[in-house]
Amino acid sequence: MNNFNFSVKASLILIFLVIVAGATVRVTGSGMGCPDWPKCFGYLIPPIEREQLEWKSEFSYNKNEIIIFNESLKIAKSNFKSGIEYNKLNWAPYLKHDYSVFNVFHTWIEFINRLLGAIAGIATLAMLFYSLSYWRKNKIIVLGSLLIVLGMGFQAWLGKEVVDSNLMPLKITIHMLMALIILALLVLILYITNQNSVNIKKNKTLIYITSFGFFLTLIQIFSGTQVRQFIDIQMNEYPNQFELWLKFAPIKFYFHRSFSIIILITHFLLWLEFKKNNFFPFSFKILIFIIGLEIFTGILMYYLNFPISTQPIHLFLATLIFSSQLYLIFQLTIQNQNQ
Repeated sequence: MNNFNFSVKASLILIFLVIVAGATVRVTGSGMGCPDWPKCFGYLIPPIEREQLEWKSEFSYNKNEIIIFNESLKIAKSNFKSGIEYNKLNWAPYLKHDYSVFNVFHTWIEFINRLLGAIAGIATLAMLFYSLSYWRKNKIIVLGSLLIVLGMGFQAWLGKEVVDSNLMPLKITIHMLMALIILALLVLILYITNQNSVNIKKNKTLIYITSFGFFLTLIQIFSGTQVRQFIDIQMNEYPNQFELWLKFAPIKFYFHRSFSIIILITHFLLWLEFKKNNFFPFSFKILIFIIGLEIFTGILMYYLNFPISTQPIHLFLATLIFSSQLYLIFQLTIQNQNQ
């Protein structure tokens, strides 16, 4: 495996980890664990106890360092050493939002999420660097790698906007959508550099069914984000009252639950079509296996009152389905253009 292939696969794995970490942040309510961005309470390494964020006399503060004073966030205007008493001239109110709670558990979950994002960004930069050797051979690889790096930069900015907006649902959804776009580009590059792995004869029916299944998955992922938002609200509204979480469930919950049956039927038809050709590519076998796991975790979530661990796993499996379907579409279409 050359350096470029390694960097592509490392980037892909890291993006999956970031998605899982983001889902963990969401389900644990840790989105505001770090109220500022890119630092956390003004620190590169976040605090581990509330005392670190309380004002201290005769203490050296750095510019943009944050404290919690009178249950609100204050940010240092410059580098200075505090006196015996608090001097408001040294501090400015943090105006981007009014969230001022410190929870070490939430803070470190959010910090790990950001750290994984930073590592993924470095991996994509390495991928772009190594892709330059393909410039003469295949410019799409270089341009795709460049788009991924730009997408990671935009994704980082979106992360800042999510925090500054105090977790506005629309911005969270856009944040997730951007992650899927980055995943799609990575899957494309992975396929281009691995085209000789399998040869599937041209079959329009396979292409149509797979593309339709991919479209259904996009709908299911989007509806899933809406359902998760509803469940989060219910959990906060009725803690430990499981019987009330779904009592007032909107139609989108039942739509999401029932829509999985349509996806399952679609992929059964896809299986029948592959069976006619007496050939089942490895990407399809993986896809069917993951769909089974996805449905199983959905059942667990419903009947076990949405245990925390199942929600990130459910989203992770959804992104794996998305990626597997896309890879299969590339197998069925791109290489067949020359047949």
